[in-house]
Amino acid sequence: MNGGMSTQWLLGFLVGLLVLSAFFSSTETALMSINRYRLRHRARAGHRGAQLTEKLLQKPDRLIGLILLGNNLVNLSASAIATLIAARIGGAAVALSVVILTLVVLIFAELAPKTLAIRKPSRVAIPSAYIYYPLLKVTYPIVWAVNLIANGLLRLIGVRPDDNSGHTLSTEELRTVVNEAAVMVPRRHRQMLTAILDLEKATVDEIMIPRQDIVGIDLEDDWSAISNQLYGSAHTRLPLFEESLDNIAGMLHLRKIIGRVEKGELDHDALRELTDETYFIPEGTSLNRQLLNFQASGERIGLVIDEYGDIQGLVTLADILEEIVGEFTSDHTADFASEVIEDEDGRFIVQGSANVRVLNRTMGWNLPTEGAKTVNGMITEFLETIPEPGTALRFGDYAVEIVHTGDNVIKTVRIHQAD
Repeated sequence: MNGGMSTQWLLGFLVGLLVLSAFFSSTETALMSINRYRLRHRARAGHRGAQLTEKLLQKPDRLIGLILLGNNLVNLSASAIATLIAARIGGAAVALSVVILTLVVLIFAELAPKTLAIRKPSRVAIPSAYIYYPLLKVTYPIVWAVNLIANGLLRLIGVRPDDNSGHTLSTEELRTVVNEAAVMVPRRHRQMLTAILDLEKATVDEIMIPRQDIVGIDLEDDWSAISNQLYGSAHTRLPLFEESLDNIAGMLHLRKIIGRVEKGELDHDALRELTDETYFIPEGTSLNRQLLNFQASGERIGLVIDEYGDIQGLVTLADILEEIVGEFTSDHTADFASEVIEDEDGRFIVQGSANVRVLNRTMGWNLPTEGAKTVNGMITEFLETIPEPGTALRFGDYAVEIVHTGDNVIKTVRIHQAD
């Protein structure tokens, strides 16, 4: 003893302060790097530690203020005790104490604890909330005063301390999160989630049935022709029109005609009475918006119109859902099989009318989808002319050869992976 606390006690206090410094350093890193979405999930599931951690992170400036207050207080105290111990030893110990304490703090109170916290943020952050939450209550006046000064300085340089927009994810960031969740989410589910995110990038124009392919009933036809069309229809809903699709009369759900057929009361006038009002969709409407519009209106089918009101195509709710889950009807599979045929060389003969998005999704290709929607449109838009058979061109990693043209359109092409 030397008229005060013994050197052994001072060394004990120094070690204790270094442990506290390691605690503050590790928990600061863990709390700031913890997965906020996983934390929120655990908090909603009733985990008390996660709930306290989430409350602390709602005011990060106060939490950081508390941690820095404690960490600086501990480090300064450790430095003072180390100096006192070195002074008792005498000689070069005072100079060496600075170097030794710096290395000890750097390794044992900073680098090692923070590395552990980065590797296991949840295991470090959540238990620490049980300490920080009551500690913040006790030291709140001091932390509040410190934060008031610090936040005032930040506002002077145009920074808003209460801005939490950095914790939200953009669509592209969310897509990256989904794609990187390989271990936790099955591949098929990741594809569906990514497809949902891609709905905002696609429009109804890209998936609609083109006007020339719309199957409808012309009310000007003989009743025998209409009757045959009704009985042989592969669709449950059909547009009714007079002479031209531009003179649309409405949409007919075939289940409405069952009772009239049994009673023999079906004719032109009966069809008009059974039609529903036509639902129109402006071209350029994004798929995610149209999906919500279908839900809000209760409709399942609509006609796409341009800015002049002319009908351009037809879109159904099933078409949008297939963008998410893929084709789920045999009709689509059969249609696709007729549009894409593999030849003996492993190349693919593709119809010019084939939809580019469907090709990409089904074949795993990456043909450009901006602009034209069909293979014919993609090529003619690129060349700005109708090419002769035998013309070869390249779209990214894919070589395309024109096989047959006719009636001012490209009928068939040959597509394969370029060397």
